[in-house]
Amino acid sequence: MAKQVSKTYGSALFEVAMESNALDTTLEEVLLVKQTFLENEDLTKLLLHPNIEKEEKIKVLENIYKGKISDELTGLMVMLITKGHQKEFLSVFDYVISAIKEEKGIGVAYISSAVELSKEQKNRIEQKLLETTKYQTIEGVYQVDKDLIGGLVIRISDTVVDSSLKTQIANLSKSLL
Repeated sequence: MAKQVSKTYGSALFEVAMESNALDTTLEEVLLVKQTFLENEDLTKLLLHPNIEKEEKIKVLENIYKGKISDELTGLMVMLITKGHQKEFLSVFDYVISAIKEEKGIGVAYISSAVELSKEQKNRIEQKLLETTKYQTIEGVYQVDKDLIGGLVIRISDTVVDSSLKTQIANLSKSLL
């Protein structure tokens, strides 16, 4: 259900941004609002509180954001509250961010390695991803996972490339059994 809500509402905002040629502005605003939600736990608690009326939640949102962000984004948040989907704010924001980046040719690659990678290694990985994907820009999100033993696990969009020693050992173990 959550995926359907984020896709439905996120697609609507994305389409409006496309039609009004405001992808960059919409991306900036959604990132700003998402950051506000992540940093302000009280706001999230207020919006999720079952005993606070929807109208009161809408007033709070409008007081915070009216005139600071587009009416379309404010309207989207009001609609989510009206329909009782306020717990889906972050997933809707993530969907919009992802759709805009995809449209702009920006790939987000999640890269896990067994050890911390040097800047040069990160640059080589990103360059290789640019050569082998449709993206014009790659945003690398790096994390260290000592369980991998060696190698890399790269996830970009719906594609996963797992060259980790952990996986190779597991595959070898299966074939031997």
